[in-house]
Amino acid sequence: MSTAKGPLKGRAARLGRLMPSGPSSAARTPFVLLVVVLLGGGLITLLLLNSALNQGSFQLNELKNKTTELTDEEQALQRDVDDYAAPDALERRARELGMVPGGSPAFLGPDGKVLGEPSVATAPKPSPTPSATPKSAPPAPTGSQAASSKPPVDPGTDPAGTLPAADGSPTGADPARTGPATAPAETPTPPTSGR
Repeated sequence: MSTAKGPLKGRAARLGRLMPSGPSSAARTPFVLLVVVLLGGGLITLLLLNSALNQGSFQLNELKNKTTELTDEEQALQRDVDDYAAPDALERRARELGMVPGGSPAFLGPDGKVLGEPSVATAPKPSPTPSATPKSAPPAPTGSQAASSKPPVDPGTDPAGTLPAADGSPTGADPARTGPATAPAETPTPPTSGR
């Protein structure tokens, strides 16, 4: 059986025109490559954009956390400032420094006249301290206790070491000092009128 190639007739000729064969399939290759390159480039661009957005969101979250911490610290510092600026805290600290409430103030007018009568600040009288009651000495040790140990000293009740030693002599304490330690009375200093 021999098949000779000849011109196609009828239906075969019409189908042959619709489906070209041979060199026309090579013309599609650059188009297919272009589409693949565009799709690949688009996917890579989307991946890079997504990565950049995620990194930015992590930085934003970290900065929000830091802002919250700094806001809490600022509020704590503001509470401390408010506590120190309260009138009773200022008065307490001023008394600790030996300051006393001022008297009535005097003002200078624009023409140099003194308005008001200035007075000296006086320190309030100190509150009376309760008299110290002498403590009784602990019982004397007997037998081998007297030779081997000294009487126990309670640091909370005898800070100056005024309890007698085993031989009855004071242990380095000032004999004139009896009772709890008291601070010396503060001498009031009059305010200066430098303003």
